[in-house]
Amino acid sequence: MIRINGVAHTNIAVSNWEVCRKFYDEFLPFLGMERVFNGADFIYYVGGRTALGIGRCDPQYENERFVQNRVGLHHHCFRARSAEDVDKVHAHLLSIGAVIVHGPKAGGWAPGYYSVLFEDPVGTRLEVNFVPGHGVLEDGASFDPSGDYI
Repeated sequence: MIRINGVAHTNIAVSNWEVCRKFYDEFLPFLGMERVFNGADFIYYVGGRTALGIGRCDPQYENERFVQNRVGLHHHCFRARSAEDVDKVHAHLLSIGAVIVHGPKAGGWAPGYYSVLFEDPVGTRLEVNFVPGHGVLEDGASFDPSGDYI
């Protein structure tokens, strides 16, 4: 057995490339992430021990939108350093016209869980959350996917 050191990166493919690229170029720097690759069909941001790549989808899928419960990615969640940061992200999302699924609110995934859930221009679900302390998995607690802390 090993203990991994986090998630190195997540790459997502998007349709409506120019609109999505603009969205991520406005959103990710707000999170303190720096664009380290700027290609014609792919951009890559790094910051906070996190990396996210956004690429143009295959042309045959250009007219499709993200479907959350289809096979593959369900959503991507960034961890904030405070509940106040979640509120700031929400305000920024409103200023850039993001679709908000739910504004900042408490959730049952862990004690103190607080998040905002939103979509990119083609419906890819994204979240920014804050969990006080180490969270449920780092302090020896167990996790129940129904949302109960046990």
